[in-house]
Amino acid sequence: MLHYTKYLHQSSKEWVTFVHGAGGSSTIWYKQVRDFKQHFNVLLLDLRGHGNSKPNIKDAFNDKYTFDSITDDIVEVIDHENIVRSHFVGISLGTILIRNIAEKHPERVASMVMGGAIMKLNFRSQVLMRLGVIFKSIVPYLWLYKFFAFVIMPNKNHKESRSLFVREAKKLYQKEFIRWFKLTSEINPLLRFFRSVDIKIPTYYVMGEEDYLFLPTIRKVVKAHQTSELFVVEDCGHVVNVEQPLVFNKAVIGYLSNIN
Repeated sequence: MLHYTKYLHQSSKEWVTFVHGAGGSSTIWYKQVRDFKQHFNVLLLDLRGHGNSKPNIKDAFNDKYTFDSITDDIVEVIDHENIVRSHFVGISLGTILIRNIAEKHPERVASMVMGGAIMKLNFRSQVLMRLGVIFKSIVPYLWLYKFFAFVIMPNKNHKESRSLFVREAKKLYQKEFIRWFKLTSEINPLLRFFRSVDIKIPTYYVMGEEDYLFLPTIRKVVKAHQTSELFVVEDCGHVVNVEQPLVFNKAVIGYLSNIN
C-alpha cells in the first residue's frame, strides 16, 4: 500500500485528498497542510516509487505502471481509511490521476481541484516527450528531469518550484523514472477522452497565468464543461500551490467550502 499521512479534524466530516505529480512527493503540499487541516480532514499520499512509497525487496509495485493501476493505489488507501467520498486536490500529473479516479469511481469524488492541470500536450510538449523516450535509457534521468522542469517552469519566479521538484526527483531511481516515463504512451488518448467528456463533477482549475504549455487548453475545456470553473493566478507558473500558496489556499478552501 502507498505511504500516506492523515490529519483528522475535530468536527468536520469532509475529506481532502492531495495527489502530487510525477517526480514529487506529498512534501510539495507543505504550504497547504496548516490551512487545510483547520477546515477538513486531510490525506496526503506518496505515489508509488515516490517519497516513502518505495518498492520493498519483493517489489510490491512490480506490475506494469498504468494510469489505472496507479489510480487503484489511491483508491486502496481511501478504502483502507473507510473514506466514502473525498474532495481531491492535485498538481500537474496528479490531476490526470484524479480525473481518472472520477471516471472509474465518480461516487467517491465530491469535487476535483486541478492545479497546473494537464489536459493536452501541445506540439512542444510532445517533442519533449519523444526526446525523453529516445534518451531515457542513455542520459541520466536527473538531467532529463531538470531539462523538463526548466521548459515547464522557465521564469525566474518559478525557481523555487523547479528546485523543489528536482530535489524530490533525486530520490527516485533510474528504473523508477523509466517506469513512470513509459506512461506517456497512454497519455494522449486518455487526455483526448477527458477533454471530450464533461463528467458533471464540480471541477476547479487553478492555473498560473505563466503556465504557457497548459493554460490555453484549460481555458477551452472550462468553456465546454458546464461544471468547471477556472481561477488564474497572476505572476505564477505551473506549480501554483508552491509559487502562490496564500492565493491558492484561500481560493481552494473557499471553493470547497461552498460545495454541497
